[in-house]
Amino acid sequence: MRTFQLAPAVADAFPGTLIAVVAAAGLRGGEPWPHTAALLDELEQQLADGTWQPADETDPRIEAWHTAYRSFGTNPRRTRPSVDALGRRLAKRGTLPRINPAVDSYNAVSVRHALPAGAFDLDHVTGDVVIRHADGTESFTPLGEPGTVENPRPGEVIYTDATGVLTRHWNHRDAHRTRVTEDSAHVAFVLETLHADRDGHLLEEAVNDLQGLLTPHAEQTAVQYLSPAQCRIIA
Repeated sequence: MRTFQLAPAVADAFPGTLIAVVAAAGLRGGEPWPHTAALLDELEQQLADGTWQPADETDPRIEAWHTAYRSFGTNPRRTRPSVDALGRRLAKRGTLPRINPAVDSYNAVSVRHALPAGAFDLDHVTGDVVIRHADGTESFTPLGEPGTVENPRPGEVIYTDATGVLTRHWNHRDAHRTRVTEDSAHVAFVLETLHADRDGHLLEEAVNDLQGLLTPHAEQTAVQYLSPAQCRIIA
């Protein structure tokens, strides 16, 4: 058991923040996940048919993240929020990447609802997870680059644990250390909005979709919400 915490300075700067933490225990990532595969196929077919397309930066849900990134010194057109980058990739290529069932699940839910999503292998997280502003001394090894070490810019919003940075630019890129693989059995999935008053119901729908994909392949799932009013939860 560990806590997820929203630092007071981040809560003050982004008072509409609402983050769903979906904890899954006993996850079986090595077996087929037919509902996830079907959702990916459905989204790609809808895109091909012209009946649906992923949200772009003109959508209020994406635009809010661009505004947030600029506020802490990140250019969102060079370093895009994860949901923006994923949607652009889907629109350009017509397909979503197939990584593993757990990652594919939150990617599909993310683009479907135009909300950022990510995940951490909790067996590789050390101590508590805190969402806070960086001081610039922290270390980050990007996903897929185990030999690289970066330092976030001071003031950048990061997820961090006792060892280092788990995500840079709030939700732009995950760390290699806590990446979710087929062998990950204890995973915390996060879905985020900066406008709970406007998009809270969309976040709940996204959580329901994700939980529906996870439940057949997990011993247990549980959902908690992190916000300025509830700055600390146990996952």
